[in-house]
Amino acid sequence: MAYTLMIHIAGEDAVIGEVDELPKPGDNSIIVNNPRRKDGKELHYLDHRAVQVIWPIVRLHFIEILSGEEEEQVIGFVRE
Repeated sequence: MAYTLMIHIAGEDAVIGEVDELPKPGDNSIIVNNPRRKDGKELHYLDHRAVQVIWPIVRLHFIEILSGEEEEQVIGFVRE
């Protein structure tokens, strides 16, 4: 089951992405698929071809687990 997360990175805006499984207490990093800003735009510091990113857990403040309803609210206002 894939989870949609909002990841709060130290010194950066929050990032939204999907993970296949939630990080466990002993994990040192998290692998995020389809990383993007809260408004759905690309992250300026990643190559436009990047589809997965590995972030070290020590760089994260906290992680929010989003339900499908919240995800639509966050990403729903992407310019068409």
